[in-house]
Order: sequence, then C-alpha cells, then structure tokens
Amino acid sequence: MSDAARRVLVVEDDEALARAIADLLGDEGFHVEMRHDGFSGLAAALESSYDVIVLDLMLPRRNGFSVCMDIREAGIHTPLLILTAKNGDLDEIEGLDSGADDFLRKPFEWPVLLARINALLRRFDRGQSRKIAVGDVVLDTISRQVSATGVEAKLTSREFRVLEYLMENVDRTVTKNEILAVVWGPEFDGDPNVVEVYVGYLRRKLDLKGAASKIKTIRSVGYVFSSGV
Repeated sequence: MSDAARRVLVVEDDEALARAIADLLGDEGFHVEMRHDGFSGLAAALESSYDVIVLDLMLPRRNGFSVCMDIREAGIHTPLLILTAKNGDLDEIEGLDSGADDFLRKPFEWPVLLARINALLRRFDRGQSRKIAVGDVVLDTISRQVSATGVEAKLTSREFRVLEYLMENVDRTVTKNEILAVVWGPEFDGDPNVVEVYVGYLRRKLDLKGAASKIKTIRSVGYVFSSGV
C-alpha cells in the first residue's frame, strides 16, 4: 500500500492490546513502535517523527490528556487518535480540546481503527505542504522531511524544530535564548548549552564533509542559517 513506510506510535498500557494493534497495523505495512506509559510515550513523540500517534487516555505516570497537550505545545502536529474505555462525552470533549484529531471508544472493531487511522492520514496529507528551501536544504513542515543536496536527512523532532526555526529566520542571528524558548519552552531551566549540542547534531547531518557549515556560530550571540553557503 502507499503508506507502507508510515510510522505509528502506539501508547497503550494494556500490553496485549498494544501488541494486537501493532500486529494489525504491521500487517497493513505500517512500522509500529509501542510505549506503555505516558512518560515514555511523550518522550518518544518528542524525540522521533511519526505519521500517526495512537494514544490511550488512562495511562500510568502521565495521562493521555497531559501527553496530548504537551505534544501540541511542543509544536508537533502529527495526527493523533485517542483511545478510551470510559463512557461519556466529557472525555471526548476534553481530548479534542487537548489537541487530539479523533477519538475512539473501546472496545472497537479492528476495521474501524484502521479506517480512522487512514482517514487521519488522508486529511493530514491534504493539508497545504509548506516547504522552506535555503540553498540545497529543503524542509517540509507538513511531512516533516528534510533533505540536503537531494539526500534525505533523518532528524529527531527536536532537531527538526531547531532547524525549522533557524531556516525561518534565514540570514538573521538568533540567540540561544530564542531557540530555547521556541523549542524547549519558556519554562526550560536546564543547561542552555543543549542548543549547542543540537546544532552540532544538525551540522553532522546536513553539512558535506569538508564544506563550510550552513549553520554559522556568532560568538557570544547565537547562530545564523546562512543563505550564502
């Protein structure tokens, strides 16, 4: 099928159900990763790129509402389907208000789950693709794909967001604090040198060996993605 390479994250604490979903989607050609609690599910969503996230509401460590909100607040627009065993409209309303795209009650029929996921993918694919091209680097904000000199670069979600911000501000110096506020959030209180670490990751993935880096360091100020490289 055309979605053979699509990546799905399933966050479900019922391991038997998670495995059954993974087997169903695997048979349809999807690549599935599973997490069984809200904390590890959120970490996976923040660090890797997925085409769809299937998220249970009643999770240990962090509930699905909280995970969904944090995913959206991080600027990740991946289609997200919430699962719940609870009855009542309030959960559905809260789930959608938290940023979910669809809502499915347990127990459900397997064809219904598959149909919902495919519908989300079609809806997402019909969205306006916004590409940012600077020199030989092209970033697509919808498909979340990046290529450099025509070769796809595999980026984590956070690497993608750092690069996106730099490319949106091409030829303008942006400070570490700006990047931290946009990518890590205004409440971040960790080591600001984490920005330097992620810029290093991007350089290794985007720059040709021996060539000048596309991301220039402005000493004691920040970084600039230059259109002149």
